[in-house]
Amino acid sequence: MTALRRHLALTAIWRAPKGWRGTLVSVNHSDIGKRFILAAFAFFAIGGVLAMLIRAQLATPDSAFVGPAVYNQLFTMHGSIMMFLFAIPMFEGLALYLLPKMLGSRDMAFPRLSAYGWWCYLFGGTILIAALALGVAPDGGWFMYTPLSSKAYTPGINADVWLLGITFVEISAIAAAIEISVSILKIRAPGMRLDTMPLFAWYLLITALMMIVAFPPLILGSILLEVERAFGWPFFDPSRGGSPLLWQHLFWLFGHPEVYIIFLPAAGVVSTVLPVMARTGILGYGWIVAALLALAFLSFGLWVHHMFTTGIPHLALGFFSAASALVAVPTALQIFAWIGTLWNGRPELKLPMLYLVGFFLVFVLGGLTGVMLAMVPFDAQAHDSHFVVAHLHYVLVGGFIFPMLAGAYYWLPHFTGRSRVPRLGEAAFWLILIGFNLTFFMMHLTGLLGMPRRIYTYPAEMGWTALNLLSSVGSFIMAFGFALFALDVGLQIFLSRRSRRNPWRAGTLEWAMPIPAPTYNIASQPHVTDREPLVIDPGLALHLARGEGYLAEARHGWRETMAVDSVSGAIDHVVILPGNTRLPIVTAAVTGGFFLSVLFGYYWLTLVPFAGVVALGWCWAWKLGAREDVGVVSIGCGKTAPIHREAAGAPGWWGSIFLLVADGVLLASLLFGYAFLWVVAPGWPPPQIINDGHAIGIVTALAAMTGLLLARRAERKARTDELSSAGLAALLAAIAQASAVAGMIVIGITSLPSPDSHAYAAIAWALLAYGAIHAVLAGLCAAFARARIAARYVSAARVLELSLARLFGDFAGMTTLIVLACLFVPGVAR
Repeated sequence: MTALRRHLALTAIWRAPKGWRGTLVSVNHSDIGKRFILAAFAFFAIGGVLAMLIRAQLATPDSAFVGPAVYNQLFTMHGSIMMFLFAIPMFEGLALYLLPKMLGSRDMAFPRLSAYGWWCYLFGGTILIAALALGVAPDGGWFMYTPLSSKAYTPGINADVWLLGITFVEISAIAAAIEISVSILKIRAPGMRLDTMPLFAWYLLITALMMIVAFPPLILGSILLEVERAFGWPFFDPSRGGSPLLWQHLFWLFGHPEVYIIFLPAAGVVSTVLPVMARTGILGYGWIVAALLALAFLSFGLWVHHMFTTGIPHLALGFFSAASALVAVPTALQIFAWIGTLWNGRPELKLPMLYLVGFFLVFVLGGLTGVMLAMVPFDAQAHDSHFVVAHLHYVLVGGFIFPMLAGAYYWLPHFTGRSRVPRLGEAAFWLILIGFNLTFFMMHLTGLLGMPRRIYTYPAEMGWTALNLLSSVGSFIMAFGFALFALDVGLQIFLSRRSRRNPWRAGTLEWAMPIPAPTYNIASQPHVTDREPLVIDPGLALHLARGEGYLAEARHGWRETMAVDSVSGAIDHVVILPGNTRLPIVTAAVTGGFFLSVLFGYYWLTLVPFAGVVALGWCWAWKLGAREDVGVVSIGCGKTAPIHREAAGAPGWWGSIFLLVADGVLLASLLFGYAFLWVVAPGWPPPQIINDGHAIGIVTALAAMTGLLLARRAERKARTDELSSAGLAALLAAIAQASAVAGMIVIGITSLPSPDSHAYAAIAWALLAYGAIHAVLAGLCAAFARARIAARYVSAARVLELSLARLFGDFAGMTTLIVLACLFVPGVAR
């Protein structure tokens, strides 16, 4: 097959239809990644306009530009947009677009999941922006502290918009985290070991794993607060045994790792672009990876850093202060590695390098003020002042936006296939750098002079006028810089001349393909043994185009890509990816219907979209698989491999593991809330707890364990080709899980007080609801496995459905036992 025929054959398999239909059905990672990036930049522009309105209001004392109600919406939406609709989605888009290209793959592990995450992000963001346009935007701060965000003080739907819209967007983030984790671990070019992956992939892998662990506490907090607002369950109401501090703990369990989740992908851009600009290899690859792991670990021990003034015991203050200072060590290690790389090379001051210089200047200053705020005595003085606002922006803008702008100019030729317009980007850089420092350096001074954050005006005699005016002027200078950047990008896309392939002479695999890349990325997949394959083999792009790698021949209409052993990079199996479909957008729309039903108070109507999501999930999974064994297939280069349906450790199995990890963190967060309220909240121990119903509890536990054992038996029988026995065991497992659900409902109705009477009852009901939902999910998985056996989609070689049913059965069984123990043990102990 000639290179041209290979290109046409692969394009016919991988392309999406043209026009609006293609937009709705495409699941290609390049399309989804570009959409994330463009939408994130659009939200960034909206957030930037809100910031300019804030600065216009604060430019002069006693300003009447906007009133307090509008101002509260402005700063709440500015923070929410920048944190949830810009920073995370921007790096997700870059990851979705670049990762398969860098890893020598053709797509991500779960293309439909990427598309579903995109539509959830778009719909959730649209809810927030529509609320802003209609004047009912959130107004309690981007952190939504209770009791300010509780029903008594925010009676409208403003807080509900934030809770439901952000939770909708967080679904997208969890989906992207699972997608990124599995793709990096499994969907790589053969031979690419973990220690030969590009550093950018390491940064994204650790970031994605952090997201899987960090986001569930916020999702849980949002659910609990929405339930309190909707039904009066008093999780955060101290008059009925709740505690506002529980919200702060749940929020900052997410919020402080979030800072590093934003920083690490941008640092990955630095570690990728800086060596190319310095014309040398990165210094200290292994040390950087070790620093990333340390940073990820330490970041989860810092959340109380934001709560030093809430009455935390002194011993805890010392611990969290020390941990907050210690986290600077792995960050500094990366900075020294970057400086060493520059020293070791011959840097060229091209535009991406200019932005990296800006990053070093701004981020290091932000890091130093962070260490200051880690010290409890100083934090007590500067807390909730403009000094904290300045520090936050120096870290986030310096640590994220400057590297991302460097990455934008570095990879724009890959996106567009064109060169940039000279000089325009340099002008934008200087406007952004000068405007930023003029804006936020002055805020350090106003903060030290006592100016609180989140105030909409101030009297002239406070002495803050000149500094605030300079800050406001700087913000408009910075805005002009970003506008010039957008103009520069537009000119490059539409008017600039064509760029040569690999204009930077980089060594990573994304430059081993035509630019812009075809829908399938590369005509054949390489065997990779070095961190910079293009340096070792400058002719690699030509060899791959000739079909001298793996999976060079298009066959059966399959979208094929290689999967490897997670550590060694040895060939594992061939993954056959699903093609274009409307299922992601339809599922996201039905999911959105659930959130809108809750938002407008039509709680009875939520059953319809919930059932719709279940039905679509069933349809989603049913379209995969085959009724016949395929066996091993040729992959080129004289080698063969099984397809993923007939191999152990398929991407679906890994994805389920990571999903259950996130789910387990959600349960752990709920248990933390239960223990926190029992120990700290007023009104505990509760006036009434479960003191009967033990027999029903024992029966429920036995039903859950029976479901667990039957799901395991079904998988075991399927592996020995005893399909009739496997089908019966799966059916009985579904019945056992249904019995466990019924038992938990009976326990709640007969043994628990009303959930609106006390926080104990509320959180006990929440635990039972969690257990019941997961028993339902495990039962559905078992029933699905039974249906697949009956439809001949299962054989001794094809047992993925049974393996997944076993995983969810194990999780549901253990969850039920934990929930029942938490509810019944205190009564027995008493």
